[in-house]
Amino acid sequence: MQPRAYLDWNATTPLRPEARAAMIAAMDVVGNPSSVHAEGRGAKALLERARGQIAAALGAEGADIVFTSSATESAALALAGRNLASAAVEHDAVLAWTEASLPVDGQGRVTVTDAGRSTLQLANSETGVVQDLPQGLAVSDLTQALGKLPLAFNWLGCDIGLVSAHKLGGPKGTGALVLRRGIDFAAQLKGGGQEMGRRAGTENLIGIAGFAAAAEAASRDLANGIWDEVAELRNILELAVESCAEDVTFAGKGAPRLPNTTTMICPGWKGETQVMQMDLAGFAVSAGSACSSGKVRASRTLAAMGHDAAAAASAIRVSIGPGTTRDEIERLAEAWLKARARHRARAA
Repeated sequence: MQPRAYLDWNATTPLRPEARAAMIAAMDVVGNPSSVHAEGRGAKALLERARGQIAAALGAEGADIVFTSSATESAALALAGRNLASAAVEHDAVLAWTEASLPVDGQGRVTVTDAGRSTLQLANSETGVVQDLPQGLAVSDLTQALGKLPLAFNWLGCDIGLVSAHKLGGPKGTGALVLRRGIDFAAQLKGGGQEMGRRAGTENLIGIAGFAAAAEAASRDLANGIWDEVAELRNILELAVESCAEDVTFAGKGAPRLPNTTTMICPGWKGETQVMQMDLAGFAVSAGSACSSGKVRASRTLAAMGHDAAAAASAIRVSIGPGTTRDEIERLAEAWLKARARHRARAA
């Protein structure tokens, strides 16, 4: 029996060994970073070292890094009460606080008319489509791009960035806000004054240590061209599918995309069904964002790109990473094409 293949890296990534080792080491750090004794100073030193590591991985030297529980919390801190414009392709965590009024074209690209009053993701979690960020942008969700694309926050031109540890091989439950120096926001958690008074509560030192180690490792992978190899695997999958399935389209293929992401639209075959059949065949793929409490629904992102309801409900996302092998990709293509043939035979 073939081993299962995890092909849902945009939902969450496997924990990197570097992150695991850093977290285990941090478990032995006894002190509270806010305490002034030697143990507290040791914990504080670990916290600030991690802050510097993440800033370096982000190209955000000189910016403020504020640790949070997730990119979702970071979005709430950055966006609450600001009345910013966004697009329907944004993550739910952003859309909860913004007005989805920015136009989206058929390739998933967004037009921003007033950068200082807008938020725009750098890369979409469902399609992988990468945006051109305008200078002076208020907020950008960098979660999917960090570690997969060369980026430097200091050159992006946005005031605030949102990031998450578990999208690049770090632990779940740890995120950060990246603030251009001089930018601030109203704290929502108030109490002990941690994180420069911006987010009260004792910092999750273990998770933060794992985040920093994962960010450093991800930067090394990027510099070593690992994601170019991932892109080759993604392209092998798309070529195998389109050579045998003429009715399948790939969302956003005409636009710049993340190297690891493909969304396949197969009209008349529900994405939920495809996901279940691939799961039974030993492959973990998804029908879009994994942030809806396990619900499978028609993709809002695809609808915003002009796909009708039937097409938007007939898509699956395959998102891979450095641990993915060519054998897994070839086996997925074979299993998916066989399942499609069975579906077409039943529908005939």
